[in-house]
Amino acid sequence: MKTRRQRYSDSTKRALVDVAERLFTEHGYSATSLDAIVAGADVTKGALYHHFSGKQAIFEAAFERIESRATASIGRATEGHRDPWEKARAGLRAFLEAVQEPGYRQVVISDGPSVLGHERFREQEERSTYAIVDEIVRSVLAGDEWALDDQMLDTFTRIFFGAMSAAGGSVAVSDDPAAAAARVDAAIGFIMDGLRQLLHAEAGSGVTSRT
Repeated sequence: MKTRRQRYSDSTKRALVDVAERLFTEHGYSATSLDAIVAGADVTKGALYHHFSGKQAIFEAAFERIESRATASIGRATEGHRDPWEKARAGLRAFLEAVQEPGYRQVVISDGPSVLGHERFREQEERSTYAIVDEIVRSVLAGDEWALDDQMLDTFTRIFFGAMSAAGGSVAVSDDPAAAAARVDAAIGFIMDGLRQLLHAEAGSGVTSRT
């Protein structure tokens, strides 16, 4: 059981990230100051530095929270689908909904790469959503009839993950994200339908190896 001091510390940290997420979403990274964050959370700057080393650190905490929410929503959307292709489409649509959220658009897509740096940004993306993409790809393609080895499955995962990241970025920066999401959904739907037909045709013809 946590002590009163520990509970207060946790509460302070949550309040700081809550305010930081809201301000970064509304104003962007450059226009948000630490003074504004501590004022919004009604704490001292010393309390902020107790939990975070500076502005970039608290931005990263807000970034991770937004990514975690998106990952959780995608995970919930894919639950309960026995058909792996339906699971993939459900995951895609949940992802496209997530990237339309103001926080995701501003914090993750707009500010994330420049604040965190490209390498760190990609690490964060892979840690949050890559595992879900890998699970979906393997559920679709890992059947014995396709005879795909782990290296080929990893290749498919990276291709689809890259496509999803690019598509999400195009939706997030669009002036009409809902329309952009609908176009992405339709385009990737065509690709998935074509792949499904190709795999079924090859399975029917006895072509099983793509290693």
